[in-house]
Amino acid sequence: MSSPSLPGGPSGSVLVVGVGSERGLGAAIARRFAREGFPVVVAGRNAAKLEATADAFLAEGVQVTAVVGDASRAEDARRFVEAAQALAPLAAAVHNAGSNRPAPFLDLTEAEFEAHWREHALGGFQVAQAALPALLERDGGSLFFTGASGSLRGKANFAPFAAAKGALRNLSQSLAREFGPRGVHVAHVVIDGGIEGERLLSRVPHLKDQRGPDGLLNIDAIAEAYVTLHRQHRSAWTLELDLRPWAETF
Repeated sequence: MSSPSLPGGPSGSVLVVGVGSERGLGAAIARRFAREGFPVVVAGRNAAKLEATADAFLAEGVQVTAVVGDASRAEDARRFVEAAQALAPLAAAVHNAGSNRPAPFLDLTEAEFEAHWREHALGGFQVAQAALPALLERDGGSLFFTGASGSLRGKANFAPFAAAKGALRNLSQSLAREFGPRGVHVAHVVIDGGIEGERLLSRVPHLKDQRGPDGLLNIDAIAEAYVTLHRQHRSAWTLELDLRPWAETF
């Protein structure tokens, strides 16, 4: 038996939390699901970026609903899910928080450490608590978390990010074990490498040329993986998927 969203095309809505620039991963995931015919809600903290992304989608012929808010706040996470439910019963929710601010450990403040934890770990918790009742109500669906190589190992100068992403990974594993038997496909996607998107290339514009052909993760190829996860038959669900460029060392 497949999950309720598989046979015969899309069924239900998709929520993507952590959407900013139209050239970011959250936007790519939203675009890919929308092109499959799913009604999509995009959510993020930056109203200007979110509006610009929604406008860009509309120019492409892709319709999405944009909701501004902070996923680390329970009331905002609930609003995100309610917006998706207003379109159709929730079929999939994606928590895609991804910001990282490397710094030497002794230069860090408590506020900086907590900010990473709130965005990644607490945000994942709030989205899961808001989305899971809706997914259970329809007897299944998908709950995905965007992770990073920092969730597997802590590099120098990445202490807050690694701590927060490690917490998110363990949250995902716990939820998969609790809610998988109830029909919800919970998966954690490890992004192991640089993403060819606005965030990275705006900071390091020559990186794409330095890495060579396909040396960075193609943002649309990543988005394709999320749709593939959602379409997996429940007899062969993936708990964790790691994605990296063919030339990336690991």
